[in-house]
Amino acid sequence: MATDIISVATMRLSDAATIESGISGRELMRRAAEGIYRSVDWVSPVAIVCGSGNNAGDGYALALLLNADGYDCCIITLSDRFSDDGRYYYDRCREQDIPVLKAEVNHTGNFLDGYAIIVDCILGTGFSGDVREDIAGVIDLINSSKAYVVSVDINSGLNGDNGMAAKCVISDITVSIGSFKPGHFLNMAKDVMKHKTNVDIGITPLKREYSLIDREDIRSSFPPRKNFSNKGSYGYIALIGGSKRYSGAVRLAYMAGAAMRSGAGVVRVALPESLYHDVATHILESTIFPLSDTGGEIEFVRTEADELIHGLRCIAFGMGIGTGEGARSFLKYLLENYKGRLIVDADGLTLLAQMDEEAVRDSACELILTPHPGEFARLTGKAVPDILVSEPDIAVKYAKRMNVILLLKGASTMITDGDRTYITDAGCAGMATAGSGDVLSGVLAAVCGYMEDPLMAVAAGAYIAGRAGEAAQDRYGAVSMLSGDTVGCIPEVIMDILSDLHDIKNIAMDMTGN
Repeated sequence: MATDIISVATMRLSDAATIESGISGRELMRRAAEGIYRSVDWVSPVAIVCGSGNNAGDGYALALLLNADGYDCCIITLSDRFSDDGRYYYDRCREQDIPVLKAEVNHTGNFLDGYAIIVDCILGTGFSGDVREDIAGVIDLINSSKAYVVSVDINSGLNGDNGMAAKCVISDITVSIGSFKPGHFLNMAKDVMKHKTNVDIGITPLKREYSLIDREDIRSSFPPRKNFSNKGSYGYIALIGGSKRYSGAVRLAYMAGAAMRSGAGVVRVALPESLYHDVATHILESTIFPLSDTGGEIEFVRTEADELIHGLRCIAFGMGIGTGEGARSFLKYLLENYKGRLIVDADGLTLLAQMDEEAVRDSACELILTPHPGEFARLTGKAVPDILVSEPDIAVKYAKRMNVILLLKGASTMITDGDRTYITDAGCAGMATAGSGDVLSGVLAAVCGYMEDPLMAVAAGAYIAGRAGEAAQDRYGAVSMLSGDTVGCIPEVIMDILSDLHDIKNIAMDMTGN
């Protein structure tokens, strides 16, 4: 079962509904503190830095638990204001003689020096915008300390809906309360949270907006591989790309290799005929389909297109193909005539952005778009900063309006058809290298060729590529890894996902229907 991710607004409404149902805010605060307490290996001394809202209240309740178990802890306050429930736990702390200090930011030293653990309870998920100067100063002191940093609910200063911040706490662990929010995954989140975990305190989400895709979700969606099968059982797919200006022979090979390693039955690499000899020596297991070209860019020839797409379950189009008239006509023909799944990436997205929206919305195929924020900006006509700060909302609305599956690349990847939305945090910094997008397209084309649910297929492809990238980074490092290293790690990722799944019992049950 995928983990729920809900917006800050939905979390606020769900919290209020839970209180109205009979569970008090005070009780929820106690449960939050217990969850935080269980999530950390505590070492004295502990400083709990508190702001003014319920986030601070969680800190006061946590201080009571730490104090009761003999840990040396103190509360450092940035405000004299309290929420009602926060005031209750603050007063209990004073009754227990837990030290309470006032934060003092100056240029002569760090008043947080000497603490083994610092707990960040300054700002919660409801915060947006720029932090005040005094709070910014405390955040700087937390980040420059040598302590282990625990952020409660979300890192103070980080936006809970989009993971963006001008300044925020950098944590060793972030303990989300109730449900994860998009800001725990998107944009800057991975760079400011070393680890994260969620604590269920009994708040039922009023609606389930997003789901965090994980290994078990992918595993349960894979069809079993039978001995009584052939290459056609697992999908004929095509990868259409390349041009003289951007031949990318090795990268086309990476893409084809990624597709084969991800389980495609047959991979056709379609490219300009003049590039055939450059690419042929790099592609062994796949077949090459030369296309007529002029000046190293494909020409559109209907008979060739019809021959190429016949019997294909999925096509990935656009990688290095250029933006000439031949590529434009080829894409237009696919949109109007191809009945399978069509993945459009790279130059294909540039061409798509120049077409009428009706061509996209009314396409004959199941259309899958894989932009990064810059490409998505061209598709939507919005600025990249506007996309980053409103990413979930813009992505979902666009997919719904255009009748497409949208895979929006980023530090974490969002996959949505406008009704269901998945987020995967698989991936790493080392994947910011030439060819990673091509590898993803190859993986996506393969999985979309044999997995039934198209949205899950796209999510599975993103997950596999991301985890393979992580494995490559573990092996070669973020600086030195290449996109080809990601391809080499795909088998171990898929083996891990499918371990113990495809045994004889699965096959027998599939054959008998029992």
